[in-house]
Amino acid sequence: MSQNVYDQSEFFENYVKLDRQTKGLDGAPEWPRLREMLPTLKEAQVLDLGCGFGWFSRFARSGGAARVRGIDLSEKMLEKAHSMTADDGIAYEQADLENLTLPDDEYDVVYSSLTFHYLTNLPSLVAEISRSLKRGGRFVFSVEHPLFTAPTTPSLVVVDEDTGRKAWQVDAYQQEGLRTRSWFVEGVHKQHRTMSTYINLLLSSGFRLTDFVEWCPSQEELKSNPGWDVELIRPTFLLVGAVKD
Repeated sequence: MSQNVYDQSEFFENYVKLDRQTKGLDGAPEWPRLREMLPTLKEAQVLDLGCGFGWFSRFARSGGAARVRGIDLSEKMLEKAHSMTADDGIAYEQADLENLTLPDDEYDVVYSSLTFHYLTNLPSLVAEISRSLKRGGRFVFSVEHPLFTAPTTPSLVVVDEDTGRKAWQVDAYQQEGLRTRSWFVEGVHKQHRTMSTYINLLLSSGFRLTDFVEWCPSQEELKSNPGWDVELIRPTFLLVGAVKD
């Protein structure tokens, strides 16, 4: 079973204060690029994996989706999603994505935001997604960038004492597997995978790659958000779009 830190009180109380939770999709800096990868949602059957508070599920319905199924492991996240949603066209469900079974040829769009890097058994899930997407269906997801997940040491950013130049430590990029991080609480488990692993996983599951973005803020975004200059040291997010042939 997946680790469920989101239902830990200390974690959840801090997590809900993030911009991407208080402001929704507009608080997620990578969202404009992800939105560009999406097909038309009008009359679409949509699956939202790791739906959290349901921000994307509600967006999909506002874009004309016929029905949205949102799945998350966290009871607290789903309670929040239900409280923020008044729409019979959205169905939220608690389930572990590590052992999820999906129906054949059911969905036009499958979407996931910053969830897959928590999963050990991602190949099985991607195979389920491929089987469940209709031919020509679109698969759009984001993960923490492999350069971001790779380090095994706790001090990720190194600052040169003489020049002040910042560098990102990548000490074990080719060694995939568990990484343990401190994020609101100690001992948060994430899974590091290389970029080639993500690409080959899609290709071997019957997908054709359509989008592959190492997210970086624009010059205009940097002017409005000075703290985002750390993204020029290393990307935080990898955004991927694919279609089932």
